[in-house]
Amino acid sequence: MALRLQGKHTLITGGTGGIGLETARRFLAEGAHVAITGRNAAALESAGRELGGKVLLIQSDAGQLGDQRALASQLQAHWPRLDAVFLNAGDVTHRPVEDWDEAAYDRLMGTNLKGPFFLLQALLPLLANPSSVILCGSVSAHIGLPQSSVYAASKAGLLSLARTLSGEWASRGIRVNGLSPGPTATSALGKLGLSGDEEAALKQQIRELVPIGRMGTPLEQAQAAVFLASDESSFVVGTELQVDGGVGNL
Repeated sequence: MALRLQGKHTLITGGTGGIGLETARRFLAEGAHVAITGRNAAALESAGRELGGKVLLIQSDAGQLGDQRALASQLQAHWPRLDAVFLNAGDVTHRPVEDWDEAAYDRLMGTNLKGPFFLLQALLPLLANPSSVILCGSVSAHIGLPQSSVYAASKAGLLSLARTLSGEWASRGIRVNGLSPGPTATSALGKLGLSGDEEAALKQQIRELVPIGRMGTPLEQAQAAVFLASDESSFVVGTELQVDGGVGNL
């Protein structure tokens, strides 16, 4: 059976853990050349070792515009083209509306919406015809989850880009689609500063949101990303694939 991404040059932002790291693992298994980014140099090196040293590692902060231009330049120096991009890096901060200040708001929007927009602008000359761009949205863009106001708005903006950029770039052979995870079991919950009991209670609340009664896995998200990056999805353009256990629709 042929490998689904054989020979494709692929970029995954936020590839040091969770969905991004698992997607890098699956892309490699399907024959792709893979570059991953991360803000933290030590985490990036650790991910590279976990992936068998077979990936191009690029330190980059998704919220810094200078880093986005530098990322595009580094890829151009190593590769002749880009066949698939998965913009996965994100700020997952959730808090009540009254607890937001302008700096935190700008930081989240810079990472989740502004940075990805200008990265795509910088990558455009590298994107092949045909190629696939996958924007990591969230089911939060479709539901009224408390404390998700800024995060959900940023993801709604990103999903809108999947439609508008597909319309703008269709003649270039570039497909842009959204991949929207539902609640997924990653280390992100451990970064919220909760105690063990609080984290367990939150996980239970999240499970109760999901009609099928469990959280998703990074592998389930990665398999969806493989489909969208591959030629199997060549007729899938400007849309959104919700991998959310039914949260957004049931």
